[in-house]
Amino acid sequence: MAEATVSNTVKCRFESDLGHAGVSAGGVRPSRLGCIWLRECDPMDPLIGHQTWRTLEPIHAAIYFVPEADEEYGRLGFKRRMSGYFPSRSAPMGAVGAEVVKATFFNFDPTFVERSMDAAWDRATPEQFTSARLVVADRMIRRLAADTIDQLAPAAEIARAAAMAACERPEGRPLFAGHAGLDWPDEPHLVLWHAQTLLREFRGDGHLAALTTQGLNGCEALVSHAAAGEIPGEVLQSSRRRTDDDWAAARDSLRSRGWLDADGSFTAEGRQGRQWIEDRTDELAALPYAAIGEDACSELRTLCRSTSALMATAIGFARRPD
Repeated sequence: MAEATVSNTVKCRFESDLGHAGVSAGGVRPSRLGCIWLRECDPMDPLIGHQTWRTLEPIHAAIYFVPEADEEYGRLGFKRRMSGYFPSRSAPMGAVGAEVVKATFFNFDPTFVERSMDAAWDRATPEQFTSARLVVADRMIRRLAADTIDQLAPAAEIARAAAMAACERPEGRPLFAGHAGLDWPDEPHLVLWHAQTLLREFRGDGHLAALTTQGLNGCEALVSHAAAGEIPGEVLQSSRRRTDDDWAAARDSLRSRGWLDADGSFTAEGRQGRQWIEDRTDELAALPYAAIGEDACSELRTLCRSTSALMATAIGFARRPD
C-alpha cells in the first residue's frame, strides 16, 4: 500500500531540474519547483488520485491512436500499424529484448510482441524513438487541442510536481523508472504530457503488481477486465491480439478458480477479486497525488478538463474524462 494513504508523516521530496535546463519563453514557471520542496503528505482517499489520473489520461493516451504516431515511427522504418507501439513505449528502458517487453506488456499476445520487436533496435535506437515520440506528442496536442494549448502552463506545473513525487519512489516500477530517466521537455503542453506519462506508467507498474499478486496471467487479466463490464471483451481481445484459443483457455481457468460463471460473468468471488485488484492499484498509485494534496488535484482536473475532453472526443474514447 502506498505510504501516502496510511501515514501522516510521509516525506515527499520534489527537486526540479528547471534551473539546470532553463525554460524557454512562455515555459513552465519555476515558482514552486525551482528548489527542493518538502511537505507532509496527508492521507488521501485513493479515489481522488484515480479520478485525477482518469481526467488527464486522454492527454497521454491519445498517442496510441493518432496518425501522427504512424507517420513519425514510419520515418524510422516501422510502417505497419502498431509496429512502433512496443519499441516506442519500451525505449526509455533501453534496447531491451523481446522477453523483457513481453513481461512488461504481459496482457498482449507474446508472439505479437516478438514480431513487433524483431530487429527493432537494428532499425532505430531507443534515443531515436524517444525523440520521435515527443514529436508525436507535440503534433497531436497542437492538432487536437490547439485552442487550449496556451492555457496549460499552470496545469503542467502541478502535474510535474506530482510526477516528481513519484520519481522519489521508483522501486519495483521498471517501466516508470525508464521514463523517469528521460529529460523533461520545455514547452508547457509537453511538460504536461510527460508528467501524465510518468503518472500513467507509475500506476501501470503498480497495476501489474496487483494482477500478478492475484495470480493472473496476461489473458486472464483481460478476461477479468471484460467481466467487469467497462470495456467489451471483443475490444480487449482484438486490441491485445489474443487468439480465440487463448481467450477460451483464460475463461476456463477463471471458471475453475471460481471467478466466472458459465456465461462468463463474475461470481461474487470473482467480483471481489477484481475489486481487490482495482483497490490495490489505486492505493499503489496514490502517493504522487497525496503529495500535491486534494486541492491541487481538484485544480489540475479543472485546468485540464477541456483539453482532455477535446482529445478524448477526437480519438473516439467511449467515455469523456471526469
